[in-house]
Amino acid sequence: MTTVTTAGLTAAEAARRAGEGRANTPVRGSSRTTATILRTTVFSLYNNILFVIGIGLLALGRYSDALVSVGLGIINAALSAVQELRAHRALDRLQLLAREPVTVLRDGSETDVPPTEVVEGDLLRVRGGAQVVVDGPLVEGAVEADESLLTGESDPVPKPVGATLLSGSAIASGQGWQQAEAVGAASHAGRLTLAARADTTDVTPLQWRIDLVVRLVILLVVLMSGAILAQALLDGSTVLRFVQTSAVLSGLVPYGLFFLIAVAYSVGGARIAGQGALVQQTNAVEAISRVDVVCTDKTGTLTSGDLALVEVVEISDSPVRELLGTLARSVCTTNATTAALADLPGRQVVGDDEVEFRSALRWSGLVLPYAAAPEASARRTLVLGAPSVIVGQLADGEVIVDLVERESRARAERGFRVLVLASSSGPLRDADGRPTLPRLRAEALVVLGDELRAGVADTLAGLAVDGVAVKVISGDDPVTVAALARRAGLVGTAVSGAELAALPQDAFDEIVDATTVFGRIAPEQKEEIVAALRRRGHHVAMVGDGVNDARALKRAHVGVAMRSGSSVTRDVADIVLLDDSFATLPPARTEGRRIVAGVGSSMYLFLARVMIQMLVILTVTLLGLGFPYTPTQVGLTLFTVGLPTFFLTLWARPAPPAEDLLVSLARFVLPVGILTAGFATAVYAFLYEFVRRGLTGTGASRVAGVFEDYTGLARTDPTFVTASATLGAQSGLSVFVSTTAIVLILLLEPPHRIFSAWRPVSDDRRPTWLALGLFVAFAVVLVVPATRSYFGLTAPDPPVLYVSGVALVGWFTVLTLALRYRLLERAVGLSPRDGERAGTRTHH
Repeated sequence: MTTVTTAGLTAAEAARRAGEGRANTPVRGSSRTTATILRTTVFSLYNNILFVIGIGLLALGRYSDALVSVGLGIINAALSAVQELRAHRALDRLQLLAREPVTVLRDGSETDVPPTEVVEGDLLRVRGGAQVVVDGPLVEGAVEADESLLTGESDPVPKPVGATLLSGSAIASGQGWQQAEAVGAASHAGRLTLAARADTTDVTPLQWRIDLVVRLVILLVVLMSGAILAQALLDGSTVLRFVQTSAVLSGLVPYGLFFLIAVAYSVGGARIAGQGALVQQTNAVEAISRVDVVCTDKTGTLTSGDLALVEVVEISDSPVRELLGTLARSVCTTNATTAALADLPGRQVVGDDEVEFRSALRWSGLVLPYAAAPEASARRTLVLGAPSVIVGQLADGEVIVDLVERESRARAERGFRVLVLASSSGPLRDADGRPTLPRLRAEALVVLGDELRAGVADTLAGLAVDGVAVKVISGDDPVTVAALARRAGLVGTAVSGAELAALPQDAFDEIVDATTVFGRIAPEQKEEIVAALRRRGHHVAMVGDGVNDARALKRAHVGVAMRSGSSVTRDVADIVLLDDSFATLPPARTEGRRIVAGVGSSMYLFLARVMIQMLVILTVTLLGLGFPYTPTQVGLTLFTVGLPTFFLTLWARPAPPAEDLLVSLARFVLPVGILTAGFATAVYAFLYEFVRRGLTGTGASRVAGVFEDYTGLARTDPTFVTASATLGAQSGLSVFVSTTAIVLILLLEPPHRIFSAWRPVSDDRRPTWLALGLFVAFAVVLVVPATRSYFGLTAPDPPVLYVSGVALVGWFTVLTLALRYRLLERAVGLSPRDGERAGTRTHH
């Protein structure tokens, strides 16, 4: 074994090893590069199609058409790219090790170098308060390592010569020399950092459903577009008409749903931040709403990490509270125990001797000077330590010893930490100066407990009422953790990590699902517990604050970190609790449910619009009546569908996520789409024929003059009649479809029972006022020549209004009957039970 009597490495040897790649180089960034992110988000197949169409429209001078048809897709692609790049940079910044210089032996002398310049074989000085930056054995000295950041164990671990020090831990006390064996990505800290940087973002159920729907629509649009565009080529359509038709067909894809969900997540994240939780991964807004199991660490999450004095059990007639207060104020090195005793009466003195607490000793002691001793006739030695260590040195009678053991055991079983305060007139060291316990007299039992965070018990009770199970996972003793869980209001079984390690996977999963408290759990077992719960079908949130929690946080559906925790944990978490308050979780979950309910409700309008336009295009084209839309007319849907869905999402009420959302959508969208498209086609065909006859019959001269202004064509143009008839029919179609889109808002949020064919009457009047406002705004669009011309519409002449109005009344009557009595479901043979009103279950 190498010792410090050698000169360590030479500078030349260190440089050679660094050149061979054996230096403590920081781990590389996450696997997804910036180019990969841009390629998958901005230059996807669908976006590329949009770009080509947009370039074509711009080349033809159709700037408004280009903006309407491709603008939303481009904006959504940009938002997605920005979000992913931000997450990518956050992971790349993730760093477990500090950057302060470390001391190494080079050419026989101590030299300070950055941690990144340490190489394999280097000798590093380690001392109290310093972080360990590489893995390797201690070759000289003796230290105690604080590995709580890595393992969750709160007690320092003694490290004699030959014991391995892990990178990422810290030296609690002592000093010595360590030899570097594993550096960079091969070290413990490097492996943890790589695992933490891994891209493990889950697609949420709502995102998956929207993606599925959009893919299905794209498939249908591609099939339909092929036939329609082939027909347009055979008919000799102009390049402009061909590109406009392509733009309209591409606009059928409900890409706005992705935009809506991005905006909704952002709004939800802002609301959650106002309640004390920072959302770092946008889809965590939805993921938190689906959580049914919360796994949490003990120290730093349920507890504050501090100790609180529970009671002092006096054994002797000495002033034990004053002794404890004096001891706490007089020690040179404070810790959690002395901090818990600092409020007791006492005074600060300079001791004649002191033995600091070490986990190897499990006791600490202070020799008071003669003047400060409670009994003036003798020096007074005070010792505070674990009962198992102190009892063997007690000179008291058997009765006192039994009392100490019995009372200590009873309180330890309740999850408290018990220490014995004892006194002596003897020294704290032997003749060689080594710490040793003299014969002692028991003075008191000091009972300490982990301090629960404010509001934890109420939060856990509220989660239980909502059907959310809470599981406590800790590196501490299962008995201690179970006792703390009971104090917080959790009741259930406890199991240790050793017991879990002996189980096969099926039994492991079953035990994990049924257990509430897990103790002596290794960091990798936390990840295994989360994985087991996911295999059992649970939606899991993991709450932690240490590096040992990082892998479990990434494995969970939602990773939640405390703001005061490790920087690594904060960086990998989906949500950070800004006030370190566990009580923030339920409000965040409620807000997530509000957003999910709103997006789900908005999908009804989006998909109904898609189906209506798709069926209208198919039927009108099959009838040989021209193409029923221009890109700007399709742009009206941003006004009649896009705007309402935004507000409906904001105004939604919290509700459990609907697992049958796709079925419910089908039950609404199919009858709405079929009936609306049927009436819309009838309106289009009637007005097309009405205008055509008007231009070819008596009085054609007056009508032709009006349509010359609309179309910009002369009446002698061979396409004049067809273009005019198409324009008149398109205007009537746009009026009818836009009005029905506004009425659908009232069907989704009924203000009166006449609109309650799909859902019960709502007491929220905001959607009603929104519908009225949209109706007025649409009327203004029709009346004002500039807006009317922009959307390619004719003036609201009586034929258009009459036909659209009559069709609207008929449509509403038939649709109300179809939704109320589930006529479509009965027609395809569904049972009454299957045809039960889905709207009642999905009402938000």
